[in-house]
Amino acid sequence: MNAYRSFAEVVSQHKGKRAIIYLGEVLTYGDLFEAVECLSTGLLSLKLKERDKVILYMPNTPQWIISWLAIQKIGAVAVPIAPIYTSRDLRYIATDSGARTVICADTNFGYAKELKEEGVLDTVIVSRMGDLLPLYKKLLGKAFDRIPEGKTEKGAGIVALTDLMKKRTATQEPAIDPRATLEMLYTGGTTKNPKGVPINHALFLESVAAQLEVSYPLTPPSENVIVQGGPLFHILGQVFGVGPFCISGDCVIIMPKVNIDALLYSVEKYEAKTFFGVPALYRMILEHDRVDLYDLSSLLYCFSGGDVLPREIARRWKEKFGKEIFEGYGATETCGGVTMSPVDVEKPPGTIGRVVRTKKVKIIDEATLQEVTDGEAGELIVSSEHMVEAYWNKEEETAEAFLRLDGLRWYRTGDVVKKDAQGFFYFVDRTADTIKHKGYRVSSSEIEAALQEHPAVLAACTVGIPDEKVGERIKCFVVLKEDVKGVTGYDLIRWCRDRLASYKVPTYIEFRDMLPKSKVGKLLRREMRREERKRHEEQE
Repeated sequence: MNAYRSFAEVVSQHKGKRAIIYLGEVLTYGDLFEAVECLSTGLLSLKLKERDKVILYMPNTPQWIISWLAIQKIGAVAVPIAPIYTSRDLRYIATDSGARTVICADTNFGYAKELKEEGVLDTVIVSRMGDLLPLYKKLLGKAFDRIPEGKTEKGAGIVALTDLMKKRTATQEPAIDPRATLEMLYTGGTTKNPKGVPINHALFLESVAAQLEVSYPLTPPSENVIVQGGPLFHILGQVFGVGPFCISGDCVIIMPKVNIDALLYSVEKYEAKTFFGVPALYRMILEHDRVDLYDLSSLLYCFSGGDVLPREIARRWKEKFGKEIFEGYGATETCGGVTMSPVDVEKPPGTIGRVVRTKKVKIIDEATLQEVTDGEAGELIVSSEHMVEAYWNKEEETAEAFLRLDGLRWYRTGDVVKKDAQGFFYFVDRTADTIKHKGYRVSSSEIEAALQEHPAVLAACTVGIPDEKVGERIKCFVVLKEDVKGVTGYDLIRWCRDRLASYKVPTYIEFRDMLPKSKVGKLLRREMRREERKRHEEQE
């Protein structure tokens, strides 16, 4: 089974049922299928073929879903990226993945055009946020400046998404091997540049199914209404925002951006049953000054992932709404959930759940690779039948992150966990030099590399500072060259804004005369991290 064939089977069972709600408009599964068929015809007219890579560079919209499914229909590979990426990020990912085509929002067109003029991209397909809205909503959105618009232009190799969807012809569905790659997600981590994670059809379908079925005792399949609380370029967002179209036949409310009033209104108006998001989003809702104006009683399943959920947030949510927040743990490399909290048994406070049925895990001593006993903390490693076995074109990083043990291939998460006698897991600490900011994984090395391109910077070290609102804030310690004067922290933050996605820009800059290094000259981020955590604890 492949993703498109699975989608087609869901459509056959739920053709007249709501699939997507977007800005008040409804697409049924029949509408969605027709749109996917039309766009796949258009993509083939551009001479795209099997295994070609296509970058998705858009915010959450129905067009994102349609594009992803149409790419699967023709056997190509989707490469979803954050719509806030700069031309620098887009250039790196296009070059690294080999993608020559991008489907972008009109607000990102300038970056895509820049790369086309450089010869990095051949084809730019442009979508507008209101493309699938009725005319009166487009006009109202424009009149009241409610729908963002970007400047676009026509030319060779530049085409509107809606033009590609104007006609449908019968196309032969290629025979797609379930082990073939359906998408490549780029993840941050300990390295300077994001790493491509190739996810195959079998892994995607089995992982999503295993994660969705956890809530079935509360929200039976095809009866669920899900509020899209995360970005579709992220694996967590895809589990709940794409998975239902291929697995369960649920209705998904697509939110183009985070707007708390719009989110709460959607829960009330459409009687949503499932909500998911990173811990920071739950905090934003709890602290929203108009939250009491909305009725959220329809919610049955609230899920948190992407970062550790503070117990204080879980407690406040339960006290205010009478609902549990069910926590899980996963990674891009594992195609999402490794552990998830069951909804039909009492869960201990602070747990990240039990292992889902499709995954095998071990908790090992980081140095000896020997399994530790229950209750003892160690590094979590994960294996599954159709697992990701390597990063794209990254041999060194692959060797560091994957290992062979007991005849199986395992992914080293770099996270320290422990397990109790009942099989519940608990997050303890993070070993890798990765910062979790607003649910994103941010590479310390990438920020340091950007800073060190500044002509005044000699060295830089980046760490995460615990923060109850966003998980961790980004702090950089910087050593300036001896003869430099007049460079401020604000100057360096502005420098980073021009080179990094907004969520990667440091919050704080602290200047130092020197940075701690090992005997072989390796930067000791852990020393700086330890210093900052001690300072944080003293302030509390």
